[in-house]
Amino acid sequence: MTNPVPQTDAVFLKHFAQLITFLVVVCILLILLGAYIYSRHPSPENPAQAKLVDQRLAPVGAVYAGATGQAAIEAAAAAAKAAAASAVAYGGTLDGKVIFDSLCNACHVSGAGGSPTMSDKANWAPRVAQGLDTLVKHATEGFTGKSGMMPAKGGNPALSDEQVHATVEWMISQVK
Repeated sequence: MTNPVPQTDAVFLKHFAQLITFLVVVCILLILLGAYIYSRHPSPENPAQAKLVDQRLAPVGAVYAGATGQAAIEAAAAAAKAAAASAVAYGGTLDGKVIFDSLCNACHVSGAGGSPTMSDKANWAPRVAQGLDTLVKHATEGFTGKSGMMPAKGGNPALSDEQVHATVEWMISQVK
């Protein structure tokens, strides 16, 4: 015959099982209450996250046709020109050496893109012979020649025409 569980042990196990069941039910009820309260009071939206989402959803461009399209293109060009004009490069300095050291030396010291180097005065002679106005025009508007190309304003649209002129004058003075 097997040894039956004493009556006091059976009562203890029954009460312990009831206690555990009660605690599990209370735990589930607290979880459900917390979820309900959280759903009624959502956390505030992060403004940085909202701005990031707006930037991602913003249209990249637009398509226009006819007179509306022409007006939109002209307005965009005017806005771009105004934005470029408001951004003054290198603090607005008219010191050609400062601008050359900051921008132009990348190509005119290494000869990148077929540009004439400052140390090769013979390569500058035919260019200088074209005159200051032609060199300033090529530097301002950009130029593609046989040996390479010059990007408009050296690739920095924030340069003013006066800054380009001053830099070209300084460069010519260095190669003469």
